[in-house]
Amino acid sequence: MENIADYPFEIRPFSKEEGGGFLISYPDFNVCVSDGETIEEAIENGHAALKETIAALENAGHPVPAPNSGGVASGKFVARVPKTLHAALAARAKSEGVSLNTLVLTFIAAGMGKSLSAS
Repeated sequence: MENIADYPFEIRPFSKEEGGGFLISYPDFNVCVSDGETIEEAIENGHAALKETIAALENAGHPVPAPNSGGVASGKFVARVPKTLHAALAARAKSEGVSLNTLVLTFIAAGMGKSLSAS
């Protein structure tokens, strides 16, 4: 079995009309999705769903796609920001009780949801 963490995923926020929370999907698997109230919960639930999907494919004798077999990005990038912005983000993350990565990912996900719904 492949390492679950090697599979890229996409997260998008649900709108208030959809009930809120976050949807997680795996581009390498066209039917593997899950959700959660928070990004962390969506990722945890997504990993569980992915494990079950892979097990079901293996049990049925079907091939399991390799990570990134859909030609998608790795899901990892590095961004340089001004020191003042980094300090402000770190302070906000601390006040929210989350990691800096979680805070920035939440902002990106919210921004993507807004730009996708506006188009």
